[in-house]
Amino acid sequence: MSEATLCPFRNGDGCWLPHAQKRTAMPSLMLESRSMSVKVIARNRKAKFDYELLDTYEAGLVLKGSEIKSIRASQVSLKEAYVRTDGEEAWLVNAHIAPYEQAADQGHEPTRERKLLLHKREIDQLWDAVQKRGLTIVPTQVHLKDGRAKVEIAVGRGKRKYDKRQSIKKQDAQRDIQRALKERG
Repeated sequence: MSEATLCPFRNGDGCWLPHAQKRTAMPSLMLESRSMSVKVIARNRKAKFDYELLDTYEAGLVLKGSEIKSIRASQVSLKEAYVRTDGEEAWLVNAHIAPYEQAADQGHEPTRERKLLLHKREIDQLWDAVQKRGLTIVPTQVHLKDGRAKVEIAVGRGKRKYDKRQSIKKQDAQRDIQRALKERG
């Protein structure tokens, strides 16, 4: 008997098992659909004005069902929000997520504390920044990444009044430069 009649599963590599046959690479269309899509839901624009932002982190949020529905409907405000940590866990405090209208009986408290999902190393870094260096942790934006709600948080140092004035002067100068270039071009 020849080898071909012994096993119909031979694939040319000397392998006789059907499960070990060569596999083709993933089609490019499937790779494109797996790319990460990010949709920004809310920004805390006041954070850049009030704080000198040093480090940023991306954290997941522990949410209830009605909260994620409200986030997808862009009903989030980060104006008075901040992050609190105790060295073990991190919490998002005072972030307002509006109640979802269709979940009236099973709704949520709009400004409840929400647990942040961070690695232990990141929580330790945040704890050190707050305790040793006297910095503040502020949320800068909420976004959806592949359908999951994420919050971008930043460690920052509060600006003094004259720092804010300098920031305003820089913004005005940049705006004037852009206007001049636009009129010229």
